[in-house]
Amino acid sequence: IQVCQVRPACSQVYSFFHSADPSACRLEPLLEKRFHLLPPFSIPRYQRYPLGDGRSHQLGDAIHNHSALFLENSSLNIPFSQESPGSPNASDQPQGKPRKLSLDSTNSENSGSTESLPSAYLTNITAKWWGTKRIDYALYCPDVLTAFPTVALPHLFHASYWESTDVVAFILRQVMRYENVNFKENDNLDPATLSPSNQREKWLRKRTHVKLRNVTANHRANDVIAAEDGPQVLVGRFMYGPLDMVALTGEKVDIFIMTEPSSGRWVYFDTAISSSSGRISYSIPKQKRLRVGVYPIKMVVRGDQSSAASYLTVLPRGMECVVFSIDGSFAASVSIMGSDPKVRAGAVDVVRHWQDLGYLIIYITGRPDMQKQRVVSWLSQHNFPQGMIFFSDGLVHDPLRQKTIFLRNLVQECHIKICAAYGSMKDISVYNVLALSPSQIYIVGRSTKKYQAQCQFLSEGYAAHLASLEFSLHSRPKKNNSRMILRKGSFGLHSQPEFLRKRNHLRRTMSVQQPDPPSSNPKPERAQSQPESDKDHDRHLPSVAWVRSGVHKFESVP
Repeated sequence: IQVCQVRPACSQVYSFFHSADPSACRLEPLLEKRFHLLPPFSIPRYQRYPLGDGRSHQLGDAIHNHSALFLENSSLNIPFSQESPGSPNASDQPQGKPRKLSLDSTNSENSGSTESLPSAYLTNITAKWWGTKRIDYALYCPDVLTAFPTVALPHLFHASYWESTDVVAFILRQVMRYENVNFKENDNLDPATLSPSNQREKWLRKRTHVKLRNVTANHRANDVIAAEDGPQVLVGRFMYGPLDMVALTGEKVDIFIMTEPSSGRWVYFDTAISSSSGRISYSIPKQKRLRVGVYPIKMVVRGDQSSAASYLTVLPRGMECVVFSIDGSFAASVSIMGSDPKVRAGAVDVVRHWQDLGYLIIYITGRPDMQKQRVVSWLSQHNFPQGMIFFSDGLVHDPLRQKTIFLRNLVQECHIKICAAYGSMKDISVYNVLALSPSQIYIVGRSTKKYQAQCQFLSEGYAAHLASLEFSLHSRPKKNNSRMILRKGSFGLHSQPEFLRKRNHLRRTMSVQQPDPPSSNPKPERAQSQPESDKDHDRHLPSVAWVRSGVHKFESVP
């Protein structure tokens, strides 16, 4: 049976592959043999063309642009342009005169070439095609991969594919429409506050400029969970240098809250002065307190416009949560500091399973808060679902005790209910203090007799555990609470430390993936590192509106 006689149960097929992948193969020449003379359609880079580069990947356009290759009496050795199908060449034109390609209309392309290509031949090609567009699409392949052994490339490309922004942007352009939207400014708003980068002000202290010379900001603001009827206190610390060498002392810090997350508009609340240790603590006044919901927080330093981001989550009583210890549950290697550890297979899918059931995800770690940017970037890099992250306040000699105190305070003060907890054997004592039953404690690793009666060991990994959660009564949807709408999705990447930008990130990815044998069940692993060029990580957050408002403009979000 011929390939063209087998039609898929869909209207269009897209085959993505890296040109340097030794295991990749093309489909178009199987449907029409002359397509082996055409290069695959190159997917535009998202960093350069976020809305596409305007090149058409319609089948008819590709045939007309290279019409000489598809003439019945033409030779297969006819030279043609090796450029992308959307870039016409003089050799492609029947009269020898180049014709300007219109990116806005494909009708003009068709009308200019139909005379040189018989319609019957065109119909013959389109009749056996799988859709109306090109099928083979080549992804960007960085030059640094030429130094890798060939046997390692398929594993590396597989990991890159699932986190490629080029692929995501291309798919979205195929299934979504977008229109130019004109945003109208509110007459009551100060135009100077609509930009996320306001003008810098002079430091209040003269020595601040000298202290902060040649050091980078390492600010962090704690994620906050507050009860619906309790106080809402925001805490941040503003430090400079990789090891908190310099504290921002006696300087202004503006506090913004996105009171309506759907609008993307930041509302100015107040300005605080940092203490001698670089800390600020701001209690939201009672008349401005926010209702049940999840609200992004941003604290901006007036002097240099550096900032710290966090979330405020206001919960109703009895909110059900699932706790994950970052180091004990997710990391398959030793340390996040200075390297990019591999994620345990299936960990992201398990977290997403609980999020889809409606539970609030709480990430906790004994690491000091000075590592927040590194840890959040690592979670974002591997597409972990959105959740609240909590660190130890500085360097502590007993991180397990800090975890216990923190979780116990959440249960007592915010009235949350922990339904499941994940971690390592070190975390068993923490979860036992919280009065969790053995069926609610999941420990990653081999079973031991000492703790066998105190927890559930995930000795077969997260994949088997996820299957048991989906097909058993171990997990259930969260009890309905119409007032609480949790923020779903993955972490937004506020900042990326240098260790995620280095090229040796590719070698670390290869070294931790190469020993793993290929799985018999090719389930997409979404928690792998993305080996793309350095500039792929220079992502910029979209501009949002910043609003200074008085008391009368604050409205609680239902």
